[in-house]
Amino acid sequence: MKKFVIVLVCLGIFNLPLAAQVSRSTRPRVVPNPTSRDNSSAPPTAKRPPVLTGDVKTSAPTVPATGEVVEDDGEVIKIETNLVTFPVSVLDREGRFITGLKKEDFQIFENGKEQQVDSFASVEVPFTVILMLDVSPSTQFRIEEIQDSAIAFVNQLRGGDKVIVISFDEQVRVLSPATSNRNALRNAIRRAQFGDGTSLYEAVDYVINRELTRIEGRKAVVLFTDGVDTTSRRANYQSTVRATEETEALFFPIRYDTSSEMGVGSGGGNNYPYPRRKRGGNSDILGDILGGIFGGGGINGGNYPGGGGGSAGSSRAEYETGRQYLEALARNSGGRKFEANNNLSAAFSGIAEELRRQYSLGYYPEIVGTKGERKAIRVRIKRPNLIVRAKNSYIVGENERASK
Repeated sequence: MKKFVIVLVCLGIFNLPLAAQVSRSTRPRVVPNPTSRDNSSAPPTAKRPPVLTGDVKTSAPTVPATGEVVEDDGEVIKIETNLVTFPVSVLDREGRFITGLKKEDFQIFENGKEQQVDSFASVEVPFTVILMLDVSPSTQFRIEEIQDSAIAFVNQLRGGDKVIVISFDEQVRVLSPATSNRNALRNAIRRAQFGDGTSLYEAVDYVINRELTRIEGRKAVVLFTDGVDTTSRRANYQSTVRATEETEALFFPIRYDTSSEMGVGSGGGNNYPYPRRKRGGNSDILGDILGGIFGGGGINGGNYPGGGGGSAGSSRAEYETGRQYLEALARNSGGRKFEANNNLSAAFSGIAEELRRQYSLGYYPEIVGTKGERKAIRVRIKRPNLIVRAKNSYIVGENERASK
């Protein structure tokens, strides 16, 4: 009889955690797998979280990266969560970052409807930054300035912050993996030398899909470029701008206006004797040949927007497109764009401080939405005379299904 009682007590103890899980609310839901002992029916397919603009935690920290099934004491369970988290910066009218705010000070609205704030964090933690250096022909006269600016940014960081250095022309090159070694970073930045062509869109695509996905925690991209792309084939303006809505990083473009170095006037076109940007594709070669024969310099100005009859990247329209592109990267990710003619030292200091002093807010959408759907987000602060800077949209993830 004593052995029988002991067995019953042990069974009761081991079942307590499972009972606690089943009794939880659906934020997030924990449901038994069909193979569990209660022989319950199969649960719905686990929902993956929506993908949010900028710094988004797309799953709770305890959920496996694959999202599916974990085993615990012989019991197989599935964990579902639609928690959406994102960074928020709060400043006063003088541009100073405000600390000490609480969860109750914030309101979140999705598509105009207020959501419950389910998670909140205000800790100051280290971050990882990817420095992207444009070393295309148009930047060769400013390469030392770009290198000096990148090193100045590295000098603003603290011991726990890490940096990845990447340069790009027609190719993308990783000059340094993530490290906090300042000497190694400075040496990597000095190794960046200009090359041929400008595959800006492909470089941004590479960083989003290959580098940022490997980084845990807070992350950002500081991009030094004039914004003009001439040789990308596997990525474009629209695809990369949209991708920033699906990434977890903030983009801080530093724009260098190289139009004068490229001989760009009001009419564009002729950049001789300045460095020639490389264009890609047989159609461009054919256009150059025919242009030389007939004296037109090209066919309809080439294949790039705003072509003015010269080489790619030699018109005002292309430089304006580049400026708009960098603004879109910053806006969609929740970052900011800077002009290199301004005080970059102050800008770099501001970027580093912003990354450290952000708040993290999270909520479970009342309506998850459908795949590819864009949802508007608005964050309000309940205190007067404060400015909130946060993401304004996210795109529902690839594996997300409609839910109500």
